[in-house]
Amino acid sequence: MAANSGMVAASDKRNEIVRIRHDSDSGPKPIKSLSGRICQICGDSVGIAASGDTFVACNECEYPVCRPCYEYERKDGNQSCPQCKTRYKRLKGTQRVEDDDEEENDADDGENEFSYSKAKSKGKQHWHGDDAPSQPIPLLTNGHPDSSEMPPSVQDTNSVRGTSGPLCPVDRVHSIHYVDPRQPVPVRIVDPSKDLNSYGLGNVDWKERVEGWKLKQEKNIVHMNNKYNEGKGDIEGTGSNGEELLLADDARQPLSRVVPIDSSHLTPYRIIIILRLIILAFFLQYRCTHPVRGAYPLWLTSVICEIWFALSWLLDQFPKWCPINRETYIERLTLRYDREGEPSQLAPVDVFVSTVDPMKEPPLVTANTVLSILAVDYPVDKVSCYVSDDGAAMLTFESLTETAEFARKWVPFCKKHNIEPRAPEFYFAQKIDYLKDKIQPSFVKERRAMKRDYEEFKVRINALVAKAQKMPEDGWIMQDGTPWPGNNTRDHPGMIQVFLGHSGGLDTDGNEIPRLVYVSREKRPGFQHHKKAGAMNALIRVSAVLTNGAYLLNVDCDHYFNNSKALKEAMCFMMDPVLGKKTCYVQFPQRFDGIDLHDRYANRNIVFFDINLKGLDGLQGPVYVGTGCCFNRQALYGYDPVLTEEDLQPNIIVRSCCGPRKKEKSFNKDHDEKRAIRRTESAVPIFNMEDIEEGVEGYDDERLNLNIERLEKRFGQSPAFIAATFMENGGIPPRTDPASLLREAIHVISCGYEDKSEWGKEIGWIYGSVTEDILTGFKMHARGWISIYCMPLRPAFKGSAPINLSDRLNQVLRWALGSIEILLSRHCPIWYGYSGRLHILERLAYINTIVYPLTSIPLLAYCILPAICLLTNKFIIPEISNFASMWFILLFISIFATGILEMRWSGVTLEDWWRNEQFWVIGGTSAHLFAVFQGLLKVLAGIDTNFTVTSKASDDDGEFVELYVFKWTSLLIPPTTVLILNMIGMVAGVSYAINSGYQSWGPLFGKLFFSLWVILHLYPFLKGLLGRQNRTPTIVIVWSILLASIFSLLWVRIDPFTSDATRRAAQGQCGINC
Repeated sequence: MAANSGMVAASDKRNEIVRIRHDSDSGPKPIKSLSGRICQICGDSVGIAASGDTFVACNECEYPVCRPCYEYERKDGNQSCPQCKTRYKRLKGTQRVEDDDEEENDADDGENEFSYSKAKSKGKQHWHGDDAPSQPIPLLTNGHPDSSEMPPSVQDTNSVRGTSGPLCPVDRVHSIHYVDPRQPVPVRIVDPSKDLNSYGLGNVDWKERVEGWKLKQEKNIVHMNNKYNEGKGDIEGTGSNGEELLLADDARQPLSRVVPIDSSHLTPYRIIIILRLIILAFFLQYRCTHPVRGAYPLWLTSVICEIWFALSWLLDQFPKWCPINRETYIERLTLRYDREGEPSQLAPVDVFVSTVDPMKEPPLVTANTVLSILAVDYPVDKVSCYVSDDGAAMLTFESLTETAEFARKWVPFCKKHNIEPRAPEFYFAQKIDYLKDKIQPSFVKERRAMKRDYEEFKVRINALVAKAQKMPEDGWIMQDGTPWPGNNTRDHPGMIQVFLGHSGGLDTDGNEIPRLVYVSREKRPGFQHHKKAGAMNALIRVSAVLTNGAYLLNVDCDHYFNNSKALKEAMCFMMDPVLGKKTCYVQFPQRFDGIDLHDRYANRNIVFFDINLKGLDGLQGPVYVGTGCCFNRQALYGYDPVLTEEDLQPNIIVRSCCGPRKKEKSFNKDHDEKRAIRRTESAVPIFNMEDIEEGVEGYDDERLNLNIERLEKRFGQSPAFIAATFMENGGIPPRTDPASLLREAIHVISCGYEDKSEWGKEIGWIYGSVTEDILTGFKMHARGWISIYCMPLRPAFKGSAPINLSDRLNQVLRWALGSIEILLSRHCPIWYGYSGRLHILERLAYINTIVYPLTSIPLLAYCILPAICLLTNKFIIPEISNFASMWFILLFISIFATGILEMRWSGVTLEDWWRNEQFWVIGGTSAHLFAVFQGLLKVLAGIDTNFTVTSKASDDDGEFVELYVFKWTSLLIPPTTVLILNMIGMVAGVSYAINSGYQSWGPLFGKLFFSLWVILHLYPFLKGLLGRQNRTPTIVIVWSILLASIFSLLWVRIDPFTSDATRRAAQGQCGINC
């Protein structure tokens, strides 16, 4: 359609396309006459009545109206003649409508009662012939019809059709005249200066709808000459003259969408799950009803283990019942909130970086993370970076000083040349063609200069690290000669340093760059500081006072922004008008650098991130994994979400069991009203500060009078922070004094601020576990919030993972210990949160998250059982028939089928799946086992036992050198013992079969299969013990052989499977001296 062709309107209630007359139209053009009398509403022939005469709708004035328009006016219009306003009577063969008189109903002949549906089917067949046009219909909005105004609701969207039927809705059909679809679309010319009644548009609401539609289109529709997102399917259609008219209605475009997994992948997966459940039930029934008489203890132990494994599988499997994918549209976000030449409407975001010990977390790694944040593709005045130094290390402070200076050069270089990633260490280490897609002639020269500057920056950081190796006797001294306040890491005041200025600093090109703030909270003896959770809560309060971003994003110090558009990816969900009101956080998957090619110890955790979290995303959302997560600040403040009526309905399982929801009781009604009041309060920007003695300048609004004491008991005694909690859209008043805000920021990070408040209980990161991430996410989900799993094509964040065996086991130990602490706390998902709106499958996922360490006990017993069977010539399964063996075979087939179908819909490779299975056994027989006993000692007896790595890595050069370094830890003893026992058992079993003849080889294969199963799963652990030079520390060998020997000798001495009669008979036999 030409740009000067005027405005085009379409409606699902009118069988026509209407063009508002353009100034270039020379004069009125008559409506095309078809035959006979013309309908003054749609322009078609009025047609023939059932009697064979011309159809007459109104017997009073005989105003020409066709039968479809007559039926439409009776059904959806004003039910009266457009000319004389006489109410239409029901004619023979037409449908009944409400308020029809009895005598009018008698006019029906009964035969044509449903002739309307027949005509509809005929109309469909008439327009699906070989000559059906293929030109797409130009939509009013960019792919999404307007439900409130005049949507072009057309069922067959593959054709542009004339006024005689196919453009109309499926419930109105003109079947009297065929218009060649290859001809131009008939367009009615309407002169706005004339009365619309002269064109047959005399319907009462038609003129108002046209005018309203015209004004809205002039306001929102953007006409573009070039293709929009060419090749991505976002082109909306073409005009009647063949030229493309691309419309981008920014007010109605969705910022994201759910991409369902193909039913051809998901349906077989669900069927296999049900079949596996049935097979498992028959298998357990057989195992429980067929004990092994000669080895009853072994049989009973194996059955208990198998029942536990079955329950564990149920907890892990069913939360993956509804996996989904998601897709974001950053271009639409930019078009709606960040248009070029206009002030950005994107929400402000505060980014948190947490670090503790610069000796274990190198300052250069933290510096790269900070640089990637400062160079992110987001409005600079909307981003603030807060670095939490919980170790109060002067090394961290000085390295951030150097980082802030280097950022003035690095940030403009990244944005000018649009490079990825924007962490310099990883950008310069890329082994790719860095000239690809670069068009700036100065790029090569500037890149070389920037690389040289970065290398000089690294030298300065390394010099600071070398200087910090040994602390002076008098403590550290700052550059101005004053002592460093954090010389005593356990007793120091709170420290805040805004490196780049309160309103941002300028780079070398004179442009503003994001804020960078150093924070070290106060620490004093006798106070509980709650480790990382306490540090994150301090950052929440500081950021609320200084910048008050509406959203928070936290990353570990070793997780840099690999995708500069990560914040916009999160905003596609958070700033969605509907979805954002009930989304507590957007979780990104963790991806890692520096992992060996085969991922020996499953450091990538692909199965968890690409299968489990996708499954949870189809329920109430993924769990919070501690880093790479964007939060809604209101959710961290403990407010309830804004839920729709659909959200308030019980889930499908409750409805199927209890039936539909009945009328609410008064108690529930009052409870919902209180929840609504809490949300209403959270939307109020400022409260009255006159009742507070010590106020902050700028917070003096008198619009609201609240109970200040109640707020202080909840949020703590800070007027500035309490005021910030009511600003749902973030930001601080422009007339606030920066100096007073800094004083208030120091106050909110004091060690006694959280006393007698709800911090760590209902607000912020929740205390009570070393895995505060799981607990924090669970509390939000229990309130009814949902979370989103965002997996952009380019990973949003990348970090480092411990590839060394001992470090990896200690990491898993900490995670498992946190799960045990939650299991033994009042926040346990088994009994907490039933008064909220937690999805039942989401609850199963959280239960599985906290009980999985307990699986280590039956897993360790099951791994030892094969060795015992080989040593004693007993077996946990009796001799079975062919029918019974079928259940064993089907069970193994269903296990493998489930894994294969999971890999199919998730895209996980076989190697990643197998590595996950192997490390499940390795971690279960080591770290998880220690976590169970350590957690019991800590919670029940108050004894805190730590298993730490004591040896240091070697200095050998080579790629992945850390992979082969051995570090002693007691976590290595149990799996090593299991390995040695199974190896001894295999040797003993083969020796016994050789001495007993061929008849003993059949039963031996079953026992050997189970032992090989254990050894294959522990093979990566065995390789880790041997190392690159096949050297294993003597202490590991001594301990493992000692335990295996003691266990074997004790078993032989007790001999539990030999009866007393057999033992006495053996004692009476003759020996060698007989």
